[in-house]
Amino acid sequence: MIMVALLLALAVAEGDVTVRDFHFASGATMPSLKLHYRTLGSPKSPAVLILHGTTGSGAQFLGDSFAGELFGPGQPLDSSRYFIVLPDGIGHGASSKPSDGLRARFPQYGYADMIAAQRAVLDQLGVKRLRLIVGTSMGCMHAWMWLEKWPDFVDAALPLACLPVRIAGRNRMLRQMAVSAIRSDPAWKGGDYSSPPLAGLRGALEVLFFMTSAPLVQQSQAATRDAADKLADEWMAKRLASTDANDFLYAFEASRDYDPSGALEKIQAAVTAVNSADDQVNPPELGILEREIKRVKRGKAVILPIGPQTRGHGTHTNAAAWKAELAALLGR
Repeated sequence: MIMVALLLALAVAEGDVTVRDFHFASGATMPSLKLHYRTLGSPKSPAVLILHGTTGSGAQFLGDSFAGELFGPGQPLDSSRYFIVLPDGIGHGASSKPSDGLRARFPQYGYADMIAAQRAVLDQLGVKRLRLIVGTSMGCMHAWMWLEKWPDFVDAALPLACLPVRIAGRNRMLRQMAVSAIRSDPAWKGGDYSSPPLAGLRGALEVLFFMTSAPLVQQSQAATRDAADKLADEWMAKRLASTDANDFLYAFEASRDYDPSGALEKIQAAVTAVNSADDQVNPPELGILEREIKRVKRGKAVILPIGPQTRGHGTHTNAAAWKAELAALLGR
């Protein structure tokens, strides 16, 4: 009920942008690419772009843990003061994706294609400049690419839960394991399956669970053996029912062109990059964020200590954990 009341109060609008003859970096062209978006606030207000993670959508930001902490009256991104844009990335949500019908014939998209599509949405909405980009996980990586590709377009950025370097090490290994689990399922049939490759998809989702979970949170949520079994079964059943194998594989493979490490000095915006110490995807012992942020002129790195508000990799959507950093960023 709280969430329903919040959404009514915030007056979320939805729409689609159709891009004709969209050219992908691979050389492929799509005659008609649909890009779905949600907005809050007036287009006359300073614009804020908020970008979701892999397999997510802009809808994930309308819950209590995000919108309830940020978009209401007097909150850091009060929608009466900001024009908030929540796009669904290519291959995600209600935007064009393989499961719409093309399956494995859908063009192979990368992050460069995804940010080009996001820019097309903003252009259609008449946004000439961004006051802020907030990016979570994949959206965090998109934010770094935005800051380098269009350095004069963005005032400030809050990249949440990623690193400004090419994906490698354990992160890359886990992604490859997830993709391989799907491709090795006999039911996969090169992506042209008549029934879902459930064994492969289950294996891929298990990898995703361990990438995004955190021991302290899971222990508090499932403190007994029966509770843990129930939580795991319910999580898997929900994800199997809502996940298409082609969409999942495309989304995971899209990161292949990500590497902003060569041009961090080009960034003009004020940047506060936030990771949490219990993030299994970007663990603090790597020291990469602290090293690379020194190359960003107006950059600041924050590693949140493990605590009641952190959720592992998913801390990026629990705004209570980092909204003070957002307020400070807007202030500077």
